Amino acid sequence: MQEMPTRFEGDFSSLWRLDVMPPIHRLSWWWYWVIVLVPDPDRPGRSRQLMTLWSTKETDAVRVSGHWWEPGSRMHKDDHGGFVIPGMVCAWWFDGEVMHEPLTMRECRMAVVSDEHPLWPGSGDGKGAGAVVPIDREDLSMGMKPGNESMWLSLSSDREARSGGAPSSFEAILTPWWGPPSELTYKNNNIAMGMGYDILRLQGMKSRLVVDGEELEGTAYFQKVTVQAPSVPWFWGMVHFDDGSYLDWFMPHITPLSTAKDDRPWRKRDTTRIPLRTAGVFHDRRRGRTEEFDNCEVELTKSDRGLVDSQGNPLPNFAIRVWNERTSVSMSIRAFSRARWTFDQPTRGGLVSHLTYNEYPFEVCSLEINDEHGSRQLSDYEWLHGNAEHSWGFLH
Repeated sequence: MQEMPTRFEGDFSSLWRLDVMPPIHRLSWWWYWVIVLVPDPDRPGRSRQLMTLWSTKETDAVRVSGHWWEPGSRMHKDDHGGFVIPGMVCAWWFDGEVMHEPLTMRECRMAVVSDEHPLWPGSGDGKGAGAVVPIDREDLSMGMKPGNESMWLSLSSDREARSGGAPSSFEAILTPWWGPPSELTYKNNNIAMGMGYDILRLQGMKSRLVVDGEELEGTAYFQKVTVQAPSVPWFWGMVHFDDGSYLDWFMPHITPLSTAKDDRPWRKRDTTRIPLRTAGVFHDRRRGRTEEFDNCEVELTKSDRGLVDSQGNPLPNFAIRVWNERTSVSMSIRAFSRARWTFDQPTRGGLVSHLTYNEYPFEVCSLEINDEHGSRQLSDYEWLHGNAEHSWGFLH
């Protein structure tokens, strides 16, 4: 196996830029997203998880999980390439038993700067170091340290979450794990009329998470996303393996749930899905190679254990299969909790568009990896931890 790298590799020159694509009113959406996964010592196969989102949107108003956000101002870029944005910091924390959502949901202005900006403490070379710094009474920042040796995350929970038993503070240090998962990947797609997306990802990192003074070791995933298109329903998910391998899948699709206006997770009409595209990737550390997949299938069923979320709604099981001419991966997973975010955005003609976005911490029930060297099963790995997304609606 490859040795542990000392820095993140890749082209980070656009990491702290929010002007890679020109904005489109009501469609443009920018966010930085981090999820930290920590093995649960009391429940083998499961993980505690922390998700944090720093986001802004080009819109007059949008309702986020019941909270109306009206930016009132637009993104500003100064003469040094720094940005000041109106935005929100949102987070959830699953502690092994309780999903604390929202852990944080704060409306605030944020500064986004690289290490070349005069506000950065010290000189820099513009090769990755920088931060998003919410202007708040508490530290809610996230950034890359000089030399791209590590990232940090600081977070404080809201008063309401603390009254519900949530921890008050979270501090994380994220460091490289190995090879491809810890190398920045970049995808840009211009569809038409300025619409498209721009994505940077670090798919696998080691994490040291301190929760109210308690230090926990785990893994993490990071992405910076610009989306300039109407959102359609999608399936997406990621898995970290104990040996450093990484798997994900992606299936945006057309479904009768495109017209859904609420966040109820099960409907009789949720039976037909027409994929718009399918994709996946498997960084296979044991084989020392990366498999790209253009074929992906996702099936959704009710929990085989009768598990429900905090509102009593049934949780899902997923069956996922990705494959190419050389390798196939089949996996069944069981969600054991649910975090959901709802978005309602006024659009033309007095209409309001809607998106429900679900994140499911899950445990892996079965696994089969087949390639020219043979077959591997779940028993070939000490642990696998991951998170699955399912969204519906049509936000525009």
